[in-house]
Amino acid sequence: MNKLSIGIVSLGCDKNRLDSEIMIKSLDKDFKIVNDAKKADIIIVNTCGFIEESKQESINTILEMAEYKYNYKCKILIVTGCLSQRYKTEIMELMPEIDIMLGVNDYDKLKQSIYKFLEDKSKIIHCNYSDNNINEGDRILTTPNYTAYLRIAEGCSNYCTYCAIPYIRGKYRSRDMESIIEEANLLAKKGVNEVILVAQDTTKYGIDIYGKKQLHNLIKSISKIHGIKWIRILYCYPEEITEELIEEIKNNKKVCKYLDIPIQHISDRILKRMGRKSSKEDIISVVTKLKNQIKDICIRTSLIVGFPGETEEDFNELKDFVKEFEFGKLGVFKYSQEEGTAAANMSNQISDDIKELRQKEIMILQQNISAKINKGNIGKIYEVLVEGKNQDVWYGRNYEMAPEIDGAIYFKCDKILNVGEILKVKIINALEYDLIGVVEDESCK
Repeated sequence: MNKLSIGIVSLGCDKNRLDSEIMIKSLDKDFKIVNDAKKADIIIVNTCGFIEESKQESINTILEMAEYKYNYKCKILIVTGCLSQRYKTEIMELMPEIDIMLGVNDYDKLKQSIYKFLEDKSKIIHCNYSDNNINEGDRILTTPNYTAYLRIAEGCSNYCTYCAIPYIRGKYRSRDMESIIEEANLLAKKGVNEVILVAQDTTKYGIDIYGKKQLHNLIKSISKIHGIKWIRILYCYPEEITEELIEEIKNNKKVCKYLDIPIQHISDRILKRMGRKSSKEDIISVVTKLKNQIKDICIRTSLIVGFPGETEEDFNELKDFVKEFEFGKLGVFKYSQEEGTAAANMSNQISDDIKELRQKEIMILQQNISAKINKGNIGKIYEVLVEGKNQDVWYGRNYEMAPEIDGAIYFKCDKILNVGEILKVKIINALEYDLIGVVEDESCK
């Protein structure tokens, strides 16, 4: 009998991508995995429910896939992820086309739910909240075969007033170091040479199971694995960055001198309303320390504008901070009023128009800063991870560029290159977010 085909549409963050990869692996022996949902007998939409825009994208995608039940092959529509965890009852009522719904802690029930539905066609919902389960295990990569995300912890215990993640993903819980090292070894054997460490807060890693922060020791262990050349660290809370971590990043040649630090704001008044643990002084201190101690470090940050009660004075303080510290990479989110969070009930909610204007203002400011930084990179020689070719131009990333969010380096080379290899490129021109270079290899010139 021919296997039923399954297609997965994965939305949201890299943690969601990891969940999708684990789901794919759990199904690949019994079903045929396809990349085109139009060719799938069973469609899984792995949703995001973090902010309003991502919720709307998830809903629109579910509705689009529901149409595939009438226009294409789809026999079973499955919804998983953060949106289903958070709004299971409402979604099932609004979208009767959904056959199976699983929350973020119930992916182990996926295969049995499919077989159960095939047997009796009764709708199935498993959306259990958990402070214990961690999604881990073998997976099929959806990233290019040279790079992979590596989850080191699940959940969050920070309870920032704007964020629903603790209510969706549960409290912070680290994976044990042995399981992470084992997974990193498996990834290296598959040809992965860049691992990207992710969690809701990577810097807290180990504190719950080892009694102290262990990110620096985890990095040290991963760096000993043959085949892994780059280790990239995302989602570092500023107040949790230790001297040991700074030293490890500084001295370990495999660690990208790139740190993602979601600061969110700089006004002490707004930081306090956000429930953030850092003050303006703390943030400035850690950013200054990183810049002083780690040569050529690239710091990425994310900000929220339009938080309830954010005055023009608060916003100007944020702008001045962005101007002064000139972050290598920076993203800006408009505050999203999320049900069930403390901030949703705060007074002085900001209008959407003002949020929009403030977001644009910071992004224009950052665009100019990025152009200035990139112009200063002309003449530098970087190690570049080759990612592909577009017509006659190759492209890739250096240590300052995380995949899919940070731009690229473009260069010409007449030689056939291997995707995933790392070579040296000299920068000869700069755009606002991208760089133009030439390969430091005579056969490419």
